[in-house]
Amino acid sequence: MRITTALSAATRWSSFAVLLVLGVPAVSHGEAFRVLDQGAAASGQGTAFAAQADDPSALHYNPAGMTQLQGVQFYGGLLLVGGSYNYTSPAGANYKGDLDGSIAWPPPIHFYLTASLDKYDIGFLKNLTLGIGVNSPYGLMINWPQNVPFSALDTRATLPMLDIKPTMAYRFNDYLSIGGGLDIYTFASIAGEGAGQVNSFIPPSTNVELRVKDTAVGYNVGVMLTPWRTDGKPRLNLAFVYRSQTTLNLNGNFLVNGGLLADARVDFTLPNIYTGAVAYWPIRDEEREWKLEVDIDYADWHSFKQLNIQLSNGVTLPEPRNWNGVFIAHVGTEYKWLRPAVLPDWEVAARFGYIRSQTPVPEQTFEPAVPDANYNSFSVGLGFLCKDQGRFLGFIKCTTPIIGPVGIKGIGFDVAYKNQIYESRTITNNIRPIVNGTYDTILHAGVMSLRINF
Repeated sequence: MRITTALSAATRWSSFAVLLVLGVPAVSHGEAFRVLDQGAAASGQGTAFAAQADDPSALHYNPAGMTQLQGVQFYGGLLLVGGSYNYTSPAGANYKGDLDGSIAWPPPIHFYLTASLDKYDIGFLKNLTLGIGVNSPYGLMINWPQNVPFSALDTRATLPMLDIKPTMAYRFNDYLSIGGGLDIYTFASIAGEGAGQVNSFIPPSTNVELRVKDTAVGYNVGVMLTPWRTDGKPRLNLAFVYRSQTTLNLNGNFLVNGGLLADARVDFTLPNIYTGAVAYWPIRDEEREWKLEVDIDYADWHSFKQLNIQLSNGVTLPEPRNWNGVFIAHVGTEYKWLRPAVLPDWEVAARFGYIRSQTPVPEQTFEPAVPDANYNSFSVGLGFLCKDQGRFLGFIKCTTPIIGPVGIKGIGFDVAYKNQIYESRTITNNIRPIVNGTYDTILHAGVMSLRINF
């Protein structure tokens, strides 16, 4: 009888459990739960970076840009996100959610390593650049109070999904480069045990857990065209990037109050994403560089139709989504001083950016665990690259031999601040009336990245 009652409750309120499959150690920071910030230099420019792509984060933003990188280069860092989620019920009561704390933890990370073969006399392969990266491109972290009216949907996710990115790029000539690689989406124990937990309050004191995981492989392709150069440097870049749809067949267990109710399976589809971008440098000489860039993403969330939980006892818990395809516009600029008088051995960059995003989540299937809405985002950033006779942190030589010809040729760091202001969204016609009400969200993010050139 206990199991039957639990199954009935799970059938009525299955959405709280199915939301677990979206959880990773990150916070929703793009349309729906896509994390746009995968490097501080890009974040400072509103992630308008696909046509510039001139640091190792090109591995994510446009793999074709890797051909601009000399030698071996490392770029890595993290994203610290804070903010609040606010809900006002139709009766006027107010409730505040957070990121399971003041800052989402563990934070989303990004690590990239690229190696150019241009110094080796190996024929046509000298135009090849290889790379490997790890980042968190999708994320969800949200915690509502237990007394919120939709407490049956209250979720806490701990699924640590990562994207491992083996990548390569080839430079045909000064005007054309292409790149591509794999996106290996998986769950790793470095940020948890690959399992999620939800506290459900229907019936009271019921603890429901959905533990699922999988590894799935997608791919990405990038193209960079440079029709205009001066003194060998790009003045105009055109870019196109495609990231493939990928389906994770998540398998695991569905538990109620710690006891196994049934084995479970959930199929979760990540969208096709298309990006077109143009970057123009009005100024690019030996002393200064000024870049302007516009990127347009189209995220085809039409494939995200449902998140049904299929139980081994033959029961299917239906969860329609029916999300929409959306456009995201990124506008960014970077002004760089190559030899400032006060820091002659440094390059210093100032960055600004703006993002306008639509939401793919329709009103009927809106859910408190993804309280998405159209949003505006503003960002600022600074970048520093130390080389020649400069000293990083005042005492580390920025040009340091290690073994023979191998050594450090430059050390840099980038920082960025970004806010994300969602439009107030009032839900009145949800398939679960308990969700109806007004949602207001604002997020803040600090991004930090370290760069080492060998």
